[in-house]
Amino acid sequence: MEQQSQRQAMLFGLSAVLLWSTVATAFKLSLEYLTPIQLVLFASLTSIVALGGWVIAKDQGKMLFQTFKRRPVYYLLMGLLNPFLYYVVLFKAYDLLPAQQAQPLNYTWALTLTILSVVMLGQRLTRIDILACCMGYIGALIIATGGDLLSLSFDSPTGVVLALLSTLLWALYWIYNTRNTDNPVIALLLCFLCGLPFILAANVLMGDLNWHWKGIAGAIYVGLFEMGITFVLWLTALKKATHIARVSNLIFISPFLSLVFIAFILGEPIQPATFAGLIIIVSAVVIQQKQKPVNQDVETITTESAVSSATTD
Repeated sequence: MEQQSQRQAMLFGLSAVLLWSTVATAFKLSLEYLTPIQLVLFASLTSIVALGGWVIAKDQGKMLFQTFKRRPVYYLLMGLLNPFLYYVVLFKAYDLLPAQQAQPLNYTWALTLTILSVVMLGQRLTRIDILACCMGYIGALIIATGGDLLSLSFDSPTGVVLALLSTLLWALYWIYNTRNTDNPVIALLLCFLCGLPFILAANVLMGDLNWHWKGIAGAIYVGLFEMGITFVLWLTALKKATHIARVSNLIFISPFLSLVFIAFILGEPIQPATFAGLIIIVSAVVIQQKQKPVNQDVETITTESAVSSATTD
């Protein structure tokens, strides 16, 4: 019985990882027709419909209202952080950078989480943490400079800053979720519902909407497989797993598989510096997460939010 449950967990986990591996490509394709804020709007609406459908199917509508009523300010602030600020910054970074640069840079969010946990959760940095952070950001620098470290020349300095800023926003989101015991799907749906007014206001202020069907089709894909359904698949995988580590480790496949889609669908020639830098970043994350956790809160974040390592990020 345990073996069957673990096989199902691996199947759900692999499905989630495969879908997340495609979203960097979907971001770039969608941004050919939509602005970053427009992409956030259409993708968020799609995610609301998908997650809302799940909640209704599970007869959890009453729980949704009760959860919001209990902490309305919390969810309004979380909605401001994610999806609004996080995805606007992330999509703008993808708009300015090649996908093969933006995706690995965003992957350093786990290292940003380690640094923030010192300040916000009182975690003590170990030598392995320090080594992992140094390795990860060296890898990020290799990618951002195309391997020319001495020149410190960037294709888009603004894009690099925004990609790294997105890691800060995403790590903050998960830290604030550390002690949130609400149903995870309900909580995510509330974040999108509460973030929607900010997204709508930004679209009104930024000008008219672009209704190009290719852009909207891409946004629907992003809303389903970056923000919505895939999250449920991943949670199901973790719930069914008898060995959670085996499932969560699947996430390390995603950034490399993402490069395959970027190369074959977007036609971006993958630079040696990108591959080398990504190997260093992933190695740093693996080294950091394989050590015995010093703080239970951070261990919880790492397990539950392994989802984000693949996205974007």
